[in-house]
Amino acid sequence: MAHHFANEIPTRLLMWRRVRQYAVPPSMIDTATARRAVGDWAGACAAARVDVDVDLRVVADRHGTGPAARIRADLRRLAPDLLRWHMPRVAPDGRLRPGLTLALARYGEPGAVPLSLVVRTPPAWADAGQRMSLAVWEGSGNDVPGRSPRVHPHPHPDRRFRLDLHRHLWDAERAGDLARRCGADGPPPAAPSERLDASLPRDGSWAVARWAAEAESLLRSEGLPPRGAFAVRLGARRRAVYELVAPDDSHAPALGPLREPLPPQEAAALPVLPEAAARALPDLELLRAGLIAAERLHPLVAGALAGSVPAAPPVASGVFHEPGDPHRVECRGEVHRIALRDGVLSAVDHDPVTLRREELLVALGGPALPCLRAIDGVHRSPEALPAVRERLGHGDVAGALDVVVGLLGPGAVLRDGPLREELVSAAARRVDHGLFRAGLVPEHPAAGARAGAAGAGDVPGARSTEADHRPRLDRRAPLSMRRKRNGVSRPRVGLPVAHPVF
Repeated sequence: MAHHFANEIPTRLLMWRRVRQYAVPPSMIDTATARRAVGDWAGACAAARVDVDVDLRVVADRHGTGPAARIRADLRRLAPDLLRWHMPRVAPDGRLRPGLTLALARYGEPGAVPLSLVVRTPPAWADAGQRMSLAVWEGSGNDVPGRSPRVHPHPHPDRRFRLDLHRHLWDAERAGDLARRCGADGPPPAAPSERLDASLPRDGSWAVARWAAEAESLLRSEGLPPRGAFAVRLGARRRAVYELVAPDDSHAPALGPLREPLPPQEAAALPVLPEAAARALPDLELLRAGLIAAERLHPLVAGALAGSVPAAPPVASGVFHEPGDPHRVECRGEVHRIALRDGVLSAVDHDPVTLRREELLVALGGPALPCLRAIDGVHRSPEALPAVRERLGHGDVAGALDVVVGLLGPGAVLRDGPLREELVSAAARRVDHGLFRAGLVPEHPAAGARAGAAGAGDVPGARSTEADHRPRLDRRAPLSMRRKRNGVSRPRVGLPVAHPVF
């Protein structure tokens, strides 16, 4: 039975529902799955918008054929669409957590600094397209091959966000372990002891009952005794320290409080429970709350959770107009239709001569027909604009254009308004990502200019930020400034939908 919330749906679940709807479209899943099925792991990564910065020949030259063969085997098992599905995201838009280096697999002895297969996300100022990149991290501060890690703001693998202990979140062959690892099948683990301190979270977003088993795996992976202390990050500047206790090795460890508080330096050096283990699986929460149907999940996720959670009724997602579905407009005392004709949204109940006459009257300053006003409103700010924004924000440019073409027709010409501004802005932001990938802008240009101005002081010949340097605009810049810098003012210029500047 689906859970019902007493007051309202939690904000985090609303965010995850939007993420599941827009972030990984079915077309991406189908293409990546088909390419992976025939052994084309690079093609699957391209379909999932994952750039590959891995050269296996360089890995073999530096570390031998053994690690190179293991990395190749993991790349063949990698489901990049499943990895994107489970990647960490940030509120409120649900976009990929920016500037993150996340370990997928480590190749070496526990406790040592090993060779690692990592996935990276770009910084926030270059996140257009929501692309990711695969690389091999050596542990010495350099990647394999020799692309400088200084291009990325955080090149070292993150201690909190890591998936090397959760291969079922990216390995297609291990995806069936999802139900067991998230606690969806079988009886739930024993609840934590009441002796724990008040910092223990009690809301449903934390998988507290799984912490003991996950912490034991964490400690073993770090080469530490399976009975010891570990840390959990509970929020901004909030970290709790717990300990695994058991009478002997034959008993399963239980979560307990520390006997004595640790000094801050020792507490900071403790292993951190990965976020994938500390948090409850969002898909499981959505299913139990009845906010998503199982068929809308990723196929590998739905197959793993099948039978573990009762099926939820389909969730209504609002009104959606199929392509060619006519709009109804009251015009001159009658109900007229607006539909696609010859690839253009038209007022089908008016003859062409009348429409040309009315358009001329509008150009001369006269009032427009209700049908023409409705068409103009659909071009400038359609009802589907939020869906277009969501798709563009998550990098699904093809899906956004499909919505626009289905609404306005392939032969439509966009007019000035929010819809055109969103498409033009999305195209401009992709330039920032291209510069970041090329290594031409290793940090936000405005931040570098501020740092240079602060360090220059009164040094003669120092460049003035205001006089000589114009920081590059990003998506946080005001729209009027972006249009002034990136566009050329021309009256009544349309942007063809079928040939956007992407």
